[in-house]
Amino acid sequence: MVIDNAQQPPGFVQRVMALPMQRKLMLAGGIAAIVAIFMAMMVWGREGDYRVLYANLSDKDGGAILTQLQQMQVPYKMADGGGAILVPADKVHDVRLKLASAGLPKGSVVGFELMESQKFGVTQFQERLNFQRGLEGELTRSIQSLSSVQSARIHLALPNQNGFFREQQKASASVVLTLYPGRTLDRGQIAGIVHLVSSSVPEMSPKAVSIVDQTGALLSGPQEGADQSGLDAQQLQYVRQIEGNLTQRIRDILEPVVGKDNLRAQVNAELDFSQVESTAEEYKPNQGQQANASIRSQQTTEQLGQGTATPSGVPGAASNQPPVPATAPINGASQPLQAAQGGTTGGNSRREAVTNYEVDKTVRVTRNATGTIKRLNAAVVINNRTVTDAKGKTTTQPLKQEELDQLTALVRETIGFDDKRGDSVKLINTPFQVTKEEPDNTPLWKQPETVDMIRTLAVPGALTLAALIVVFGAIRPAIKAAQPVPAPEEDATHKLSAIVDDPQELPGADHGLPQLEGPSSVDQRLDAARQLARENPSAMANLMRGWMNN
Repeated sequence: MVIDNAQQPPGFVQRVMALPMQRKLMLAGGIAAIVAIFMAMMVWGREGDYRVLYANLSDKDGGAILTQLQQMQVPYKMADGGGAILVPADKVHDVRLKLASAGLPKGSVVGFELMESQKFGVTQFQERLNFQRGLEGELTRSIQSLSSVQSARIHLALPNQNGFFREQQKASASVVLTLYPGRTLDRGQIAGIVHLVSSSVPEMSPKAVSIVDQTGALLSGPQEGADQSGLDAQQLQYVRQIEGNLTQRIRDILEPVVGKDNLRAQVNAELDFSQVESTAEEYKPNQGQQANASIRSQQTTEQLGQGTATPSGVPGAASNQPPVPATAPINGASQPLQAAQGGTTGGNSRREAVTNYEVDKTVRVTRNATGTIKRLNAAVVINNRTVTDAKGKTTTQPLKQEELDQLTALVRETIGFDDKRGDSVKLINTPFQVTKEEPDNTPLWKQPETVDMIRTLAVPGALTLAALIVVFGAIRPAIKAAQPVPAPEEDATHKLSAIVDDPQELPGADHGLPQLEGPSSVDQRLDAARQLARENPSAMANLMRGWMNN
């Protein structure tokens, strides 16, 4: 149903302008507060979480980085008293790459880029000094790339080489390392640093490189005194590996018997890292007869003298023959010289024979292996057995001596017990001390997690609360006051239309009409319509006009 009103109701702006000055100020202030809160939330959301960009910077590098951040229009904050620079978390890596392309932070370490800014008229001494500084800086950067090294400093001693010197001075280097807390360098890493420095400088011997840590302890140097003063890092690591393997073997064999948390074991291993080398030469007499022996050398000397020979024998051709030469056997048997056939001569004879034989010789070289086990000491503690009775009560009982003996025998076999080495195994049974965990009585609002959550939600929660207060305290009442008030004629017209058109709509308290009683609902509606027409004739006229138009 369309009702044609002669006069249109005023708009929202007119209604607002018609409000009292107090309502206008409340509405304007509320809208301004909502806009300010919205802008604050946007700014806080844009800032987000800040992360550390660089820390422990020098004043020179810090100022250069801040200048570059201002030029890049990147927001930043200072933390830890100016010792750290913070930027938004989503821009940390991007800013680091951009600063690295600009050569920041430079730090106190200057490399070969120092040679790029040479001034005109630099002397040879200054050029050599700049080259030395650049080389020291490059070596420092290389050493600082190691995971265990926090900072490093290198001093190079590069003597001036002159061709007129007979003996040129050798270069040397000193390295000072600052290690991270709880980290160490093994022998291999130290040797790598030594060779890195010595290989970067011409004609530098690795023995001329000295490395010390922040405590002043010498890390490099000969290892000959390692066995006298103590074990080096590799030997200590090997000892710990042996002890750890033996301890784990004890746990693996006893835990299924006594339980995982009812066993404590410790093994102490004494190893021998001394290197022993022995050489032995053994001489044995010739075995068997001399005929089977080998002859090294042989010397024979014979001498015959011619004298007055007296003829003897039967005269004839046989007695006038010359004597036969003397012979000697090779085996060294002494036999008389053979006389001349036909009788004894009257000359002098002399014979000498020297024979040298090979003698047996055995050379044996023995080298003992390093890292052999000298002695093993094992200590094992076992908790009492937990027993639960029929009523559900839990008690602890000590192990029997037979069970302890069996477990001791298992431990001995596990570690390779040897009486000749003096090994010892001690296994005892005692109740473990149970540590009761004390409940945390810290209130919820004092716990670190709660405090962090409150700090995180404090700003958005406060802004949201302020927005709700402004909306319900200032804006909503002003808007409600600006709503149009329904006219009495329109209200009466609406009620009359409802009574006439809707058969189920009966007059009552909901329409502001008195409750009518009668035998018929139609009569009640007619009576109500007549009463409403008498009270509001203009409403009845508008209703009739609407019916006629339709």
